[in-house]
Amino acid sequence: MDITSILPEGKSFAFWEQEQRYEQELHVDCNQDGEVGERDGSIQKPFLTINEAASVAVPGTRVWIHGGVYRECVHPAMGGTGPDQMICYEAWQKEPVWIKASVEVRDFTRSQGWRLNHFSTDGLAEGISIWELKLNPEDFKGYNPFCAVNILHDRLFLEYDKTDMTTYLNRRGMVFCDGKPLLQVQLYGQLGTQENAYWVEANGQTVHFRLRGDQDPGKHLIEITCREQCFAPEIPFLSYIKVKGITCAHAAGGAPVPQRGSISCFRGHHWIIEDCEVDWANGVGIDMGNECWHHCVPEDQIIGNTIIRRCRIKDAGVCGIAGLFAQNLLIEDNVIEGTGWQKMELSWEAGGMKIHNCTNSLIRRNIFTRTFRADHLWLDCNNENNRITQNLFLDGIEQRDAVFIECTRDGVNLIDHNIFWNVEGRFDPGKVQEEAGSSGWYKMEEDGIVNGYAIYAEGTDHLYIANNLIGKCRSAGYFAKAVAFRMHGNLRGGTSRDAHFINNIFYECGEAAIKMPTEKNEAEGNLYVSMNGGYLRILYPAPPCCLDLPAWQEFYGFDKEGQEGIFQIDVDTKQYTLQFHSADKYPWDTMRGRQRHQYVMKIEDIKTVKKDPQVSSDFFGMLLEGDQCNPGPFGDLVAEKIYHIDPRKLVSKEGGLL
Repeated sequence: MDITSILPEGKSFAFWEQEQRYEQELHVDCNQDGEVGERDGSIQKPFLTINEAASVAVPGTRVWIHGGVYRECVHPAMGGTGPDQMICYEAWQKEPVWIKASVEVRDFTRSQGWRLNHFSTDGLAEGISIWELKLNPEDFKGYNPFCAVNILHDRLFLEYDKTDMTTYLNRRGMVFCDGKPLLQVQLYGQLGTQENAYWVEANGQTVHFRLRGDQDPGKHLIEITCREQCFAPEIPFLSYIKVKGITCAHAAGGAPVPQRGSISCFRGHHWIIEDCEVDWANGVGIDMGNECWHHCVPEDQIIGNTIIRRCRIKDAGVCGIAGLFAQNLLIEDNVIEGTGWQKMELSWEAGGMKIHNCTNSLIRRNIFTRTFRADHLWLDCNNENNRITQNLFLDGIEQRDAVFIECTRDGVNLIDHNIFWNVEGRFDPGKVQEEAGSSGWYKMEEDGIVNGYAIYAEGTDHLYIANNLIGKCRSAGYFAKAVAFRMHGNLRGGTSRDAHFINNIFYECGEAAIKMPTEKNEAEGNLYVSMNGGYLRILYPAPPCCLDLPAWQEFYGFDKEGQEGIFQIDVDTKQYTLQFHSADKYPWDTMRGRQRHQYVMKIEDIKTVKKDPQVSSDFFGMLLEGDQCNPGPFGDLVAEKIYHIDPRKLVSKEGGLL
């Protein structure tokens, strides 16, 4: 039995996949000679486009796609009828297959007739090379991203007064040089000082661009986006579709909502997306839910049951994976990196992964890294019986929080055996007031200016946080607040009560390990390492209490098995390794009151704690024997040992343990 698949309610995740023998196989090869329509899809006479195969594929068909670059958006005409009668689109013998929502261009000329300086009639300065490209209407039939801006279709929640609107009003079209994007500027004159950039004329029909070092674009591969998506049905609700081993790049979708990904399930259920890559999506990488909350939901509609496995989602502008009302999700062994470069955090749909109303789902063994100005993982409203386990949440750049669970009032969500490391925080240092002399001594809590949390819960009850390593957070490992007013109909608001913090390691959190809104929660068996003063906090009723471990134990009865430590933890976020280093001495001189503390300095001196019944394995999925375990995610704690923490290597591609 796979013990890492047990959900909080005690039952295993509902796996639905079946081994399938395909009744029909079709081949596609864009490298063959001939015309579209002259071929039958056999390996001897393969189709030239994937859409030719998609138009005739029926349940039980596997479409083999031979290596090459396919410049089309694939529109499946049918879905499968069940887990044993799916339609599969797969790379032939693992050959590199690219579906690009862009076209290669070469017909550019020198840019003329535009001023670089608003106060001068001069043309281009000597040495500056700006090029002009007039868009070919044949490449933009039905959709021109250079005419459309990024801004949301549903703008109700956008707070115009709190954000820079520039990126929202940028055009959706992108320009690439040798696979790397150019920066969009708002005025032609900015090309005079900004290399590797482009500007779009008002009517969206002409693009001007300048390469780094004023190079000649004729010596490079220049691509411009011309389609919204790469793989997406035009008919909603197509289901039982599998996409395997394909790279989808350059999708020019807008910001969500609606959630329209480079790869899109378009409201279908029981999709499998595995071993794929999504590269440079302007908006969303993959969507898998109901797309938009404005859609009617038929009474018999199934939403979710989606599997996303072993994919790499790189540089999605707003959101890596998006899902609305999706249930029974299996998201495992993926890498989601570089999300958020559009700087649209206040669109409230940004994140490495953003899902709404998610239930009965398993999110495990993923790597979320270098997410920019957005959460790694955001569970938005009414999420129940989900397990988040064995993931890495690394290097959140200007990130408010790594995991955000919002307004979830009923049902337990389990966060266990994850590693959180380096949440920078997103705030304006200029707004943090200096406290002269002793005026700041009694100011125990920031005014909402400074942030940077590993886990942030807003109006969320019944959260279970166990056996994680939480380190290097700008503010706190955990912060929560009650949200009494978020309710609909006769439902209640959220209290942020009944949160459980069990057997975690908190390391070098800037302000606090835990900030509980009230004492109506539980903490036991945690290890607090290299913390500042007052690192355990109860915020309400006012005034807030800032405590150390002895006071935490004395006044609230928390962490009777808790420990404090002074040693070093190093995480290599590029090589995915971790080490514990014992300390030789205290980092400070002895001060009055410290004699009440028993600091662990040697890794071997860390005491085991009572194992929690909610979790029975360690980070590597190994069963923990007996009634005791170490705090944190590992079954053993050994000084100087190199722990290899890439969670994707814990299982083979066939699903067995390595």
